[in-house]
Amino acid sequence: MTELEPRVDPPMAADETPTLNAWLDYHRNTLALKCQGLTDDQLRLRSVPPSTLSLLGLVRHMAEVERYWFQSILLGEEIGTGHFCGPDNPDGDFDDVDTADVAADLALWRAEVEASRVAAAGLSLDTFGMKPRRGEEVTLRWILVHMVEEYARHNGHADLLRELVDGSTGE
Repeated sequence: MTELEPRVDPPMAADETPTLNAWLDYHRNTLALKCQGLTDDQLRLRSVPPSTLSLLGLVRHMAEVERYWFQSILLGEEIGTGHFCGPDNPDGDFDDVDTADVAADLALWRAEVEASRVAAAGLSLDTFGMKPRRGEEVTLRWILVHMVEEYARHNGHADLLRELVDGSTGE
């Protein structure tokens, strides 16, 4: 697997929008880096029972998260059930990796990342989306900060999973 893009350190001094987007892309590319060079079976490897956590599961989860926050919440699109999850299988992103098509799932994640970039492009950080179940407004600023947090948290998991798979440590 190759990275989405070369991982670039976020700027030390920039306006808010480029800073938030740079941090989000940094963390997206960190997840790609953690998956780089592994076989399909290595990407499917679970952490420790009873956890179903795997690198592929993280990729699938982040595809769902990208789609939810940018397409559904920010743009207000009706997205229906998830790619991997649904009412009868709420954890399918993590649980159903044993027979998953790894290349297709990685491509789907990349496509969701690109769709998220397109959704947010040119919008003010003060643009509102709506959380339909709660009826709460949320700004693009909040969504971007949340996405940085979501990737950063899961990249910590990815660090541990990668070390389990082949002993690799580091950024």
